[in-house]
Amino acid sequence: MRVSRLHDPFLRGQLAIAALFLSLGFQYATWAARIPAVKSDLDLTAAEVGVLLMAAGVGAAVSFPVVAWLMRCLGSRRLALLSQFGLALLLLALAAAPNYPVALLVMCVDGVLVGCLNVAMNAQGAALEARHERNTMAKLHATFSAGSLLAALLASGMTAATGSVGAHFGVAAALLAVLGASARTGLLDGEVRADPTAPAERTEQQPGRRRWTVPSRPTLWMCCAMVFGTVAEGAMNDWSALYLKDVAEASAELAPLGIAVVSGMMVVARLFADGWRARWGDGRVVLLGSAVAGAGLAVALVSGGVAPALAGFACMGLGIAAVTPCVYAAAARQGSDALTLVAAMGTTGLLAGPPLIGFIAGASNLAWGMGAVAASAVAVSLCSTRIRWTPEPVGTEEPSRA
Repeated sequence: MRVSRLHDPFLRGQLAIAALFLSLGFQYATWAARIPAVKSDLDLTAAEVGVLLMAAGVGAAVSFPVVAWLMRCLGSRRLALLSQFGLALLLLALAAAPNYPVALLVMCVDGVLVGCLNVAMNAQGAALEARHERNTMAKLHATFSAGSLLAALLASGMTAATGSVGAHFGVAAALLAVLGASARTGLLDGEVRADPTAPAERTEQQPGRRRWTVPSRPTLWMCCAMVFGTVAEGAMNDWSALYLKDVAEASAELAPLGIAVVSGMMVVARLFADGWRARWGDGRVVLLGSAVAGAGLAVALVSGGVAPALAGFACMGLGIAAVTPCVYAAAARQGSDALTLVAAMGTTGLLAGPPLIGFIAGASNLAWGMGAVAASAVAVSLCSTRIRWTPEPVGTEEPSRA
């Protein structure tokens, strides 16, 4: 007899954690979509807008010690709910910010809370996989993209209905509150237990100070894989349209297709990637996927033209999509400190990747800059050979039977 899916604990947990991923993508895309309006309201220059955007990235990048401490004190469940609620309130704070310094402070705190929710929700996803021995991390990451799409549609509708940033952010905050409330009862209380066969983290302690750990070698390789993976992912989103326009000489109508192809392929790949993980294992999915991403983009760059570029972008989106879900799952098995460090490195890659590609493009041209993106994907495949992955592929998402 098939157990009702409404009473399936795996499905209940999956939906609750998906609400967190959806919230993060929705909150990020909501304020990003109204940057022009915030710029106008606060009378900012382009340079000041750049610093405002960087404030969120810096807040997330430096949040590692805070997040690690909060994870130990609160656990992933409470930290996820508190940070999700805080992100809803920060939308209201940004809308009400009276001047530029206050807006900078709001965005910096936003970055810290993003770091908290990012670690906590991935810890919840890894715990759900471990408890039920089913793969779901890739689908959870797909809901982040779905949240961004939902926010873009809401921003378009609210902008057409009213020019008020406060009204838009008020509606968005209310939706985030609903998502948080829906997630509350389905989240897990426990964390993933560190793999007892994994290399132990070396501990250090000084009199009167908190004990801290030195990352193990596999954890450092995970950090490298995450940095290279997020550099490739972030740079493709920021530079693909410009490459099509300036290098491939695409028309103005075709240039935005670069982002659409990359994002669309990533969503599709993440919807299917949990099945790939169950069949071949995380390590092989990351190794082959990142190799396909790097090789496909490299061939496109050498070939030149719009059609090869779009094909190369599709290879990148398809191949790089499963990297972050798999690396997060592997890091969670090393413990909460390892997961927090790997997440911080992912944020660093997203923050440093686009400017790095811009620096390379300025020193040579954008084709060489995109070549560095292809090289980053290949570097992920090399790092993946040094990471301790799940020994055996875990089960699929078939519903429980009784």
